[in-house]
Order: sequence, then structure tokens, then C-alpha cells
Amino acid sequence: MNKFLMSVAAAACLAAGSASAGSVTGTIDAIGASLVNTVEGTSDITSNLGDNKLVRAARDDAARFVASDGEARGAQLEAALVYIRTQAPDLHTSDLELASAILTR
Repeated sequence: MNKFLMSVAAAACLAAGSASAGSVTGTIDAIGASLVNTVEGTSDITSNLGDNKLVRAARDDAARFVASDGEARGAQLEAALVYIRTQAPDLHTSDLELASAILTR
């Protein structure tokens, strides 16, 4: 009887471990998909704004901002970020992500 209980407990642990691994994989996949959608959304918005003179003028400031990991903030970049956020109020991305998107345009 004792061996039977041990077998059942071991099987339960294995099943729980598999379910847990599956949920971790699912969570990682969901986070990855969310990040991809954020980046694609950012790219879509900035591609529409890429022709904007204000956004184009902010490229040098955006490059400094990205290179300094968000420390060096220039006036042209600040103006472009305000403009982008006014044009896309539902956009929930960081300034660093927007600056990177400005650089890709």
C-alpha cells in the first residue's frame, strides 16, 4: 500500500510539473506576442509620422537618447514625443521605444 501511495504521489508531481511547465511556456509566449505587437504598433504609428518634419528633426536627439539609455534628452526629441503621444493617445510605449522607432524611420 505504501508503494502505491508513493507511485500516486510521484505521478501527481510529474503531472503538476508538466502543467506548470506548460503554463510557463504559455506565459512566455503571451509576453513575447505582446512585445511584438507593441513594437509593430509603435512602428506603424511612427511610420505614419515619419514624414513629419518635427519627427525627422528629432533623429539626432533620438540617437543620443537611445545611446545614453534614456539619460540624454534633447529638446527636439521631447517635442517629437509630445507630438507622437498627442497623435496616438492610446499608444502605451516608453520614450526609449519611441526614440528607437524614430531612428528606424
